[in-house]
Amino acid sequence: MSLPIIFCIDDDAHVLRALTRDLKSSYRNSYRILGTTIIKEGIDSLLELKNKGETIAMFLSDQRMPEMEGVAFLEKAMKFYPEAKRVLITAYADTEAAIKAINTVQLDYYLVKPWDPPEEKLYPVIDGLLDDWQNKYRPGFTGIRVVGYQYSQLSHEIKDFLAGNLVPYQWLDIQANDEGQILLKLNSLDIKDLPVVFFEDGSYLIRPSIAAIASKINLNPELKNDMYDVVIIGAGPAGLAAGVYGASEGLKTLLIERRAPGGQAGTSSRIENYLGFPSGISGSELTRRAMTQAARLGTEFLSPKSVEAIEQNDGYKKVRFEDGGCVDTRSVVITTGVDYRKLETLGISDFTGAGIYYGAAMTEATACKDQEVYVVGGGNSAGQAAMYLSKFAKNVYILVRKEDLTSTMSAYLIDQIKETTNIYVKGKTEIAQAIGSDRLEQLVLCNVDTHEKQTCPAAALYIFIGAKPFTEWLKLDIIKDDKGFLETGRMLKNYDGFNKIWKQAREPYSLETSCPGIFAAGDVRSGAMNRVASAVGEGSMAISFVHKYLAEVK
Repeated sequence: MSLPIIFCIDDDAHVLRALTRDLKSSYRNSYRILGTTIIKEGIDSLLELKNKGETIAMFLSDQRMPEMEGVAFLEKAMKFYPEAKRVLITAYADTEAAIKAINTVQLDYYLVKPWDPPEEKLYPVIDGLLDDWQNKYRPGFTGIRVVGYQYSQLSHEIKDFLAGNLVPYQWLDIQANDEGQILLKLNSLDIKDLPVVFFEDGSYLIRPSIAAIASKINLNPELKNDMYDVVIIGAGPAGLAAGVYGASEGLKTLLIERRAPGGQAGTSSRIENYLGFPSGISGSELTRRAMTQAARLGTEFLSPKSVEAIEQNDGYKKVRFEDGGCVDTRSVVITTGVDYRKLETLGISDFTGAGIYYGAAMTEATACKDQEVYVVGGGNSAGQAAMYLSKFAKNVYILVRKEDLTSTMSAYLIDQIKETTNIYVKGKTEIAQAIGSDRLEQLVLCNVDTHEKQTCPAAALYIFIGAKPFTEWLKLDIIKDDKGFLETGRMLKNYDGFNKIWKQAREPYSLETSCPGIFAAGDVRSGAMNRVASAVGEGSMAISFVHKYLAEVK
């Protein structure tokens, strides 16, 4: 964290040098000493420092400056840092102006020139003021800050992207946080510009796209290789495992993710049945560890980057991106996982991102404090989300079409839900309509058997209603099952068109698709077990088949 700043301004360069010299000799280990002789430069610096999230502990301003009197400068400085201590440097003739400034700018002290010796006339004054400031000072957040409305779809997408990519940020709700309003005002921005993302270098983007944010924070670095041994598409558990094993075994490995690493598992508040973590582990922490491990071993990572197509070309594959770029590789592992199915109910699309969320959306959980919250779905993801939300919400209601959760959820989760006093399971229930103004406010619930309806207050709805594979983008002759999952290995022989596509003398490897050298692992694969452990196993196993394939095409 950066040290707090003591900011000095005096149009006399000689005096400024003397002041900063004396201050640095005593305070340089605890504070940064900044100074300028130019008023405009000083005010511009304050805006830049504020946008960067820097802290100013004290202002020392000369009173007699031709551009602007010191009192006037301190008045402007207060708008940026109202908590900073304010000291006016005066000559004997200016003491009357200094006394008036005590009321005008709540002046903390006026220092009469000269201050020699500083041990008697400067340091005791500064020490006292800084001690008082430190008693009230609480270190602020340094990093990316997102200013916006809580129930804004674009704000939600930005927060979800940053959290998913493990980028620390601070959320400033414009309706609940004065700091967000101050940042807008100081930068002459308006609410129509929201959301605004402020970066560590002091710059900001207005209503930015995800691609623009990724570019700004260098999530998409320049590729190091013209040709890769393996490109892995999708950074869920299977993709991350493939990345770790591919790089560790000496393959030039590239991992591509269209949104954020971790997949659906990455959004889980707690995974309790993964080997080696007896107390459980959050999906984000598991993802962070896997990403760190893959990067340390040499895996390159691109996110967000959407793949448009895979083409075969003279024995190698060309992976084309939606933004027009491409990369060449000798093999591909597809680990794109699944997407949550959309709930096609009246009003749902109107409030998606504004109270209605697909998946865990842990970034929005704190906004549910003391509210009525609903979860649709009976699988483990829904149960884990309900447990997490119960820490914030007044009540959490799990809606399922079946009688109860016994046929769809793990027993350990069912037991935890039963023991949690503010979680209620509503069986034989579905949503008939979502109602609200600029955000979700009510849900109309319908009994599946009796069709009886009731309208209930609802601050948030989290949807987990099954999944569909993310495979629509594939244009090659890759065989899929009737639900769109990628077929692999021996099961390919059951399809009539297989012999027309497969022209190799050997049979497909266990995780190989109908296109030689293109493999599938994890939830995107037909017959997958839909568990984190099995996805990790398949991802690592896919690399062993990549080695076999590469050996035969050399």
